[in-house]
Amino acid sequence: MQLSVKDAAALLNVSDETIYTWVKQDAIPSHTINEQIRFNRADLLEWATARNLEVSPDLFKEREPGKRALPTLAAALKAGGVAYDVGGTDQPSVLRAVVAVMKLPDSVDREFLYQVLLARESLGSTGVGGGIAIPHVRNPVVLHVSTPTVTLCFLENPIDFHAIDDQPVTTLFTLISPTVRTHLHLLSRLGFILRIPEVKAALQGRAPQDRLLDVIATAESKIQDRHVS
Repeated sequence: MQLSVKDAAALLNVSDETIYTWVKQDAIPSHTINEQIRFNRADLLEWATARNLEVSPDLFKEREPGKRALPTLAAALKAGGVAYDVGGTDQPSVLRAVVAVMKLPDSVDREFLYQVLLARESLGSTGVGGGIAIPHVRNPVVLHVSTPTVTLCFLENPIDFHAIDDQPVTTLFTLISPTVRTHLHLLSRLGFILRIPEVKAALQGRAPQDRLLDVIATAESKIQDRHVS
């Protein structure tokens, strides 16, 4: 979905003037269509997540009524699983190791997925700071999966992911989605829960999977609380 300056300002809880300043400084991903500044929702979400910006609660509202219910992040993580001490000595070898441990249908070409994830990193790091990266396929439809999954991997070695804070990455959330809508939904929820201290502590402590799922489910409930408040 293409967003206007006003849309982007509302989403990021800043003024239109701030958005124009960021565009002028080339500090925010944007493009021009018919002399109008436009933003891609996925690019904007990634950019805001990488900078730990608090986005508007409107982002989490259901935008397409009548369609299949969107999954919770906790459900997608339960489907994708948690892997500990994942090997690798650099970004390519880590991504290959991550793809190897992911719970994927037999129909998914793992080598193709690896190449796509690697290509995505060449466009800009998915390292969002705080030792966390969120590798994902920019266009999830190419994988033809039916169930969205989030695979959480704790790495055996800290890895340089060219993250925004220049800190090595130790924790990866890899998103696989059947639709762009689901991808954006999960990415936005992940961006929200990574701001919550209890989630940060559970990740830093490499808590067991059941504990992580409980903490994330509790964190997600706060999204609904923000709608009600």
